[in-house]
Amino acid sequence: MKKLSKLLSLVAAFLFIGMQVQAQTVSGTVTDADSGEPLVGATVLVQGTTVGEFTDSEGKFSLNVPEGGTNLVVSFLGYLEQVVPINGQTSLNISMSGGALNLNEVVVVGYGTVKKKDVTGAVTSIKAEDFNGGIMTAADQLIQGKVSGVQIMNNSGQPGGGSTVRIRGNSSVRTGNQPLYVVDGVPLDGRTARPDVGLPDLGASPVANPLNFINPNDIASIDVLKDASAAAIYGARGANGVILITTKRGKTGAPSVSYSAAGGVSSILKKLDVLTGDEYRQTLSDYGLTGGDFGGSEDAMDAILQNGVTQNYNVSVNGGNDQGRYRVSAGYIDNEGIVKESGMKRYSASFNGSYKFLNDRLTIDMNLLASHTKEQIAPISNNAGFTGSLIGQALQWFPTRPLRLPNGDLDIELGSTTINPLAMLEAYDDNSNTTNILGSISPSFKITDDLTYKFLYSVNHGVGIRRSQIASWINVQNVEGRGWANFANNNLLSEQFTHTLNYNSDLTDAISLNAVIGYEFQRFDQRSMGISGQDFLTDEIEYNNILQNSSQGSRGLGSNASPTVELQSYFGRLNFNISDKYLLTATVRADGSSKFGANNKYGVFPSFAGAWNLHNEDFLVDGPFDNLKLRVGWGQTGNQEFPAGAAQERYAFGNNGVFQGLENVANPDLKWETSTTLNIGLDFGLLGGRIYGSFDYFTKNTTDLLFNFETIQPAPAGRYWVNLPGEVINSGFEYLISAFIISEENLTWELGINGAFLQNSLENYDGPNVLTGGLHGQGISGATVQRLESGQPLNSFYTRDWGGIGEDGFDILEDDGNTLFFLGDPNPDQLLGITTTLTAGDVSLNVNFNGAFGHVIYNNTLNTVLPIGNLNSGRNIAASLVNNGGNQEAIANSIKSSDRYLEPGDYLKLTNATLSYNLGNVGDYLKNARVYVTGQNLLIFTQFTGFDPEVNVDKQVNGVPSFGIEYIPYPTARSIIVGVNFGF
Repeated sequence: MKKLSKLLSLVAAFLFIGMQVQAQTVSGTVTDADSGEPLVGATVLVQGTTVGEFTDSEGKFSLNVPEGGTNLVVSFLGYLEQVVPINGQTSLNISMSGGALNLNEVVVVGYGTVKKKDVTGAVTSIKAEDFNGGIMTAADQLIQGKVSGVQIMNNSGQPGGGSTVRIRGNSSVRTGNQPLYVVDGVPLDGRTARPDVGLPDLGASPVANPLNFINPNDIASIDVLKDASAAAIYGARGANGVILITTKRGKTGAPSVSYSAAGGVSSILKKLDVLTGDEYRQTLSDYGLTGGDFGGSEDAMDAILQNGVTQNYNVSVNGGNDQGRYRVSAGYIDNEGIVKESGMKRYSASFNGSYKFLNDRLTIDMNLLASHTKEQIAPISNNAGFTGSLIGQALQWFPTRPLRLPNGDLDIELGSTTINPLAMLEAYDDNSNTTNILGSISPSFKITDDLTYKFLYSVNHGVGIRRSQIASWINVQNVEGRGWANFANNNLLSEQFTHTLNYNSDLTDAISLNAVIGYEFQRFDQRSMGISGQDFLTDEIEYNNILQNSSQGSRGLGSNASPTVELQSYFGRLNFNISDKYLLTATVRADGSSKFGANNKYGVFPSFAGAWNLHNEDFLVDGPFDNLKLRVGWGQTGNQEFPAGAAQERYAFGNNGVFQGLENVANPDLKWETSTTLNIGLDFGLLGGRIYGSFDYFTKNTTDLLFNFETIQPAPAGRYWVNLPGEVINSGFEYLISAFIISEENLTWELGINGAFLQNSLENYDGPNVLTGGLHGQGISGATVQRLESGQPLNSFYTRDWGGIGEDGFDILEDDGNTLFFLGDPNPDQLLGITTTLTAGDVSLNVNFNGAFGHVIYNNTLNTVLPIGNLNSGRNIAASLVNNGGNQEAIANSIKSSDRYLEPGDYLKLTNATLSYNLGNVGDYLKNARVYVTGQNLLIFTQFTGFDPEVNVDKQVNGVPSFGIEYIPYPTARSIIVGVNFGF
C-alpha cells in the first residue's frame, strides 16, 4: 500500500507539473469605464470552460488558463458582457461599460443624485452618447423620440425656432404646458430674452427657443422626471414634468483637449403641391378665365429657398486631480436657414470647476454658461392676414408671372395685395442679438461624514436687442409709401438662493437613509421697451433716431416692467433602502409665490413612492431576471406659469405713456393649479442586461384650472383671473424595450423601442364657452376651430361638417354651415420612438425614428392661402383642387372653416442616421479620433399634405393656447452633416 501510495503521488506530481507547463496564468483588474472604480464581484471566465472566479475587493482576479483558452468572458450585473482576447498577455486591465441596465449608474433627481437601482419614480436618463445627431441648436432636440410619453415638436424650421414639449399630454387650459427646465441645479423661467415683434399687416413672428443659449456639445446628460413622485420636489413648477440638464464636468488626470468640427448643407424636406405655370394656364382655360397668364413659368418657393450651409466647431480642455477639477469650453455655430436672409450664429463658452479644501471637507463648485446669439429672422409669422407672410406670398405667386422684369428689376405692383416674395426678402430686415449668462457658485461643507451642508447662488441674465424694418417701396398695406422701423430691448434677470442639508447614512446593516431638507428663494424680473415709427425720408434707418426721423403721428414708444415675481420654498425628501429590496421615498415642498392672491399665497405639494426589488428576493434570486423592480408613486405638483401680477389690480398704459385704465381686476382667492398623479411601473432586465426595459401606467388629474376672462359689464373694462371648475385628466401606458440582439466581440446590434398610449379629457366643466384655435387668411377673420368642452380632449376641433363639393360646385355643409360639431382631436393617442445601433469593428451605424399617431391637424394653409377663389384674384391654388375626380369646385365657393381641412396627423419620421468610423489613436498625438456623416429629417411617412405634420403654429386666442394647427410655417429642413471628433 505504501508503494502504491508513492506511485500515485508521483503520477499526480507529474500530472500537476504537466498541467502547469500547459496552463497560462492571467491576472488583471476589472473597473468601471466611466468612474475607474473597481468592480467587486465581477465574473471572469475562460470562454468555453468552467474555469473562472470573482474579482476581489479591489476588482482583481488571477486565473490559470488551460491549454486552448484564448478568451476571457467578463460579466457584471448592469454592465455589457465583454469577450476579451488573451493574445499571450499575462496582465489585463478590463474596463466595463454600463448599458441602460447599469444599475449603479447615477441618475440626476431634484437637489441630488441617486443610483438607478434606487429610483422609485418615473425617471428617464439619456446620456450624451445616446443623444440625437445632426444640427442641434437647443437641448430638447437631443432627446426627441428617446423618452416614452414625451412629445417634442419643432414649431418652426427657422434656425433657433421654438418647440412644443409635452410630457404625458396637455394639462392646462390657459397656463403653460411646457416642462420646467433645470440646468445644473438652476430652474429656468421658460422665457427668452429675444424681443417679440408684431409686423404691420404681416403678423407676429414665432418665438425663439429659450434653451438656445446652451451649447448642446456642453451637455453630459438629460434626465426627465415624468411623474409627481419624482417631480414633487419642484412643487409649484413641476406639474408639466421636469427636464434636468447636466453639463459636462472636468475629469482627474493630465490636461486633455477635445475638439470637434462639422459642416453640412440643408434643403427643404417637403414642398407643397401647387400648380405649375402650365397647369395654371390649363386651369384658367378649364374655368374660362382669360386673365392671369403672363406667359412664363415661375416657382416662387424655389426662388426664396436656398441650400443652407452650417458650420459647427467646439473645443474643450479639462483636467485636474483629487483636489480640483476643471473644464473650459468654447463653441461656434453658423446655421444658415433654408429660407434666404435667415439664419442663426451662436458664440458660446463655459467653465466649471470643483475644488476641495480643509482635508476634503469643503468643496466649492463653480459653473458658468455664456453665449451670444445673432439671428437673422425671415418675415414669416403666426397670424398673417390674407396678404400672407413670406411663405404665403411665395405659395400664392402667379406661376405664370416672372418675379423679375426683363431688365432684372423686381416685379412690384404698387397698390396690389399680391406681394412679390423676392421683393419682400429685399425690403425686410430683422436682426436680433441676445446675450445670456447663467452662473452659479455652490460651496458645500461636510459637517460630519454623514451630514453635508450646501449653499447655491445662481444668476441668470439675458439681454436681447432686436432691430426690424420694412422699406417703403414694398406694396404691403400700411407700409407702402411709409416704411416702418422698430427697435426693441428686453432684459431678463433671475436669482436663486438655495440652502440644503443632506444626510446619508447606514442606520443598520440592512437599512440606509438619504435625507435632504432645504430652503430656496427665487426672484424673477423682466424689463422691456420698444420704439417704432413710419414715414421716414429714407429707407436707410438709423435706429437710434427713429423718433427724430419719423412722422409724429406714427411714433410709438412703449415699455413694460412686469411685477417682480418672488418664490419662497421649503422642501424635504427621505429615501430609505431596506436590504436592497424595499425602497421608500417621501417628499414635500411648500411654495409661496407673489403671483397668487393674498388668501392663497402658499401651496403644499407632497408625494410618496415605494419600490420592490423583486429580483433580490429568495424566490427570484436564481431566476431569469437581473433586475425586476415594481414601483408605485403618488404625488401632487403645481403650475404657476401665468403672467406676473395676475392676482393684483393693475392699470395699463399705451404708447407714449397714455393712460388706458384698469387692465386686471384683483382676485385675492386665486390659487395654484394642482396636478395629482398616480404612477405604477415595472423595470426589468434579462440575460445579463441584454434585454431590459420598463412599463408604466399613470393617471394625472389637474384641478383648480387657471384662466382669465373679460370682466362682465357694468364692471370696469379689463380682465380677471379665476380658478375654473372642472378637471383635466391624462392617463396612459408607457413602454420601453431594448435588446442587444447581437453581442459579440466585433459585432453588436442594439434595438430599442419606446412608446406611449395616451388619453386626455376635460371633465366636469360647466364654465363659460372658451374658444381658441384662431384661423387667419382671406375671408375667415375671427373664425376659431377649437374650444373647451366637457367630456372631450383639450383643444378639440369644433367646426362645420363638410360633405364634399356639390354638383353646383359649392361646399355641402350640414345644417347649412351654421352648426359646429366635434370633429377631431389634435392630441396624439400614440407616440413612438425607435433607436437602433449596429457596430462592426470600428464602424457604427445609429438610426433614430420618431412618430405620433391617432390625431388630426387643421390645415389652415390649404383653407385660406390656396383656395379656388385665388384664380379670380391672380394667385396660385393647391394642386389638389383640380382634377381630383369629384365635382368641379366653383370659383365663387366661399372660404369657410370645416373638417374639409382636418387631415390625419399620423407620421413616422427618420429623425437622424449617423454612420461613423472610429480611427482610434492617430500618430503620437491624436486620440479617440472619429469621423462621421449624419442625415437629419431624411424621410417622413405621412398623409398630411402640409410641409410637416410635426408642427404647432401658435394660434392662441386671448392667451388660450391652441394645438395642432398648421399655417404657412417656416418649412422643415433636411440636412446632411460631415464631422470629425478627436482629442489630444
